Amino acid sequence: MQTERVTTYLAFLRAINLGAKRVFPKGDIRRVVEDAGFEGVETHINTGNVRFESRMRSRERIERVLEKAFMADRGFEVPTIVYSAAEFRAVAQQTRELADAHPGIARHYVYLLKDELTPGQVADVEARADGRGRMVVSGRAAHGLLEPGYQEGAVDPLSAAKLLGVATNRNANVIRTLAEKWCDA
Repeated sequence: MQTERVTTYLAFLRAINLGAKRVFPKGDIRRVVEDAGFEGVETHINTGNVRFESRMRSRERIERVLEKAFMADRGFEVPTIVYSAAEFRAVAQQTRELADAHPGIARHYVYLLKDELTPGQVADVEARADGRGRMVVSGRAAHGLLEPGYQEGAVDPLSAAKLLGVATNRNANVIRTLAEKWCDA
């Protein structure tokens, strides 16, 4: 009898720990993910980064299971974006390549997307380029490459986030750290 293979996944929770009403400490996140039936659960910093293992193969199904569990535990919606470790490793590689190709950027944000954009949506997002920076979309990731002098403290100075659908962002350092820690990259 053949056993189903376990796959490593990374989940990124959107809009948590942004005020008094959307609090979701990483210890509670870990507990809820374990209670939902996932194994090998780890969290990284308190911004909604979770690593776990599952025999489930459907990313969409995993997202639904987690979102339902988070809602039951917290009482508010927690949009969740899931990548396999292999998919995330590719995002980290893109992040490295873009950083190497643009050595003078001041900030590099990576928007992790729930769904791939259509070619028209990609064109709209990438058309946001101006003197403050540019957006580069690849698969389910959109990279905000911000030039020196962009509005300091602004995560979305190009106003592209509203075009991305359900997404959450992390800076390039977090992407690299998670890939090294959880994806053997």
